[in-house]
Amino acid sequence: MREAEPDADDPCRLYLVTPTTADSTFADTLARALDAGDVAAVQLRLKQADDDAWRRTIDALRPVAQSRGVAFLLNDRADLVRATGCDGAHVGQTDMAAPEARKLLGRGLTLGVTCHDSRDLAMEAGEAGADYVAFGAFFPTTTKEAPTRAEPELIAWWAELMELPCVAIGGINAENCASLVQAGASFLAVVGAVWQHPDGPAIGVRVINAAIAAAR
Repeated sequence: MREAEPDADDPCRLYLVTPTTADSTFADTLARALDAGDVAAVQLRLKQADDDAWRRTIDALRPVAQSRGVAFLLNDRADLVRATGCDGAHVGQTDMAAPEARKLLGRGLTLGVTCHDSRDLAMEAGEAGADYVAFGAFFPTTTKEAPTRAEPELIAWWAELMELPCVAIGGINAENCASLVQAGASFLAVVGAVWQHPDGPAIGVRVINAAIAAAR
């Protein structure tokens, strides 16, 4: 694994997913957020962007994350990871299949897989070589349409039986994250609670990290 990859042995940590509107001008905003507190990983999520837009945005944002020891992952685009110097990719159930993504990444880079609320999908992802599985949505979210709702008990079951780290995602904020931290989530994936925080992303990071610490 690359040095910037999140350490699964750490307590629950923050995992930032960028807004889909992120571009090369987002670098300063990202830097302020990462400088505000502990962040394990940043996932670049772009929709309806061509390859040139992906590459421009990666070139602008990847150094911001990696220079701070934060893993920089691409949503869906495992095919771009090696060529652009990123740390890994995250794939959904309707995107590139996990075995194909693992083949593209090889064994030295991080692969995360969306597993919704399914224990079976999570175990299949582990068998396919995933480095972490993601469960959700746990709470209502406006970021994207969530096909399933998951419960903290799923996190607790996984954390008790499996060594593979799990990410909780979907509508997570400082007010509702405690049950997920206490259930054993390795990472909390957050979008709106940071980027749309009324006092700015840096405050959003501080508030979420404080809530994680309080819940431990």
